Amino acid sequence: MAKATTTTLKAVPNPADLTVLAVDVGGSHVKIRTNREEEKRVAASGPDMTAAGMVAAVRGLAQGLAFNVVSIGYPGPVLHNRPLAEPANLGKGWVGFDYAKAFGAPVKIVNDALMQAVGSYRDGRMLFLGLGTGLGAAMIADGVALPMELAHLPYKKGRSYEDYVGVAGLERRGKKKWRESVFDVVERLKAALEPDYVVIGGGNVELLEDLPPGSERGGNEFAFAGGFRLWQDEKLRF
Repeated sequence: MAKATTTTLKAVPNPADLTVLAVDVGGSHVKIRTNREEEKRVAASGPDMTAAGMVAAVRGLAQGLAFNVVSIGYPGPVLHNRPLAEPANLGKGWVGFDYAKAFGAPVKIVNDALMQAVGSYRDGRMLFLGLGTGLGAAMIADGVALPMELAHLPYKKGRSYEDYVGVAGLERRGKKKWRESVFDVVERLKAALEPDYVVIGGGNVELLEDLPPGSERGGNEFAFAGGFRLWQDEKLRF
């Protein structure tokens, strides 16, 4: 198994001069964009996509694009720039893979919810909740970005938060009850974590007609802004 690394292969330019390639890895698609281009490029992923396969797909998508550094939003837990576990909906070989060597550029890897949270953040204490296949979560407190694994905490009837507000809960209970659960989960987490505001993102935020009090609407498009900001915002710590 290749040894993971956080070392850079070459000197990183001044943040203002960087061209950042942001890579948003999902269970069905891999999406990329640079901070110099408005165009988003997309390729299919799926249960057979390995880390090497992702790099190959991204390199294919990125033909004609110049970049200095790479940001990756990874669909799983990440610690110190390294995936801690294999992704649930993709292939194997992500843990221990040398991303910097494969891309030939310095790489920063964070949980995909955290990358979207960074792109949504203004100031103060923000709680981010991503409604998608599961429940992504992150908190940013005065510029310190913290991934949070809240999805599998016990909630009701022996089931987790994710079981109620993820896709499985939506399909099992219907849209009306799913929306009620989203409101309840947001209120519970607000009471526990005391954020100044909550951003609700992920693809399924579009199913909410109204938002819980103190919440703002996010979206998957903020993942790219977060990827750029990982390299360009010198005040951000993660």
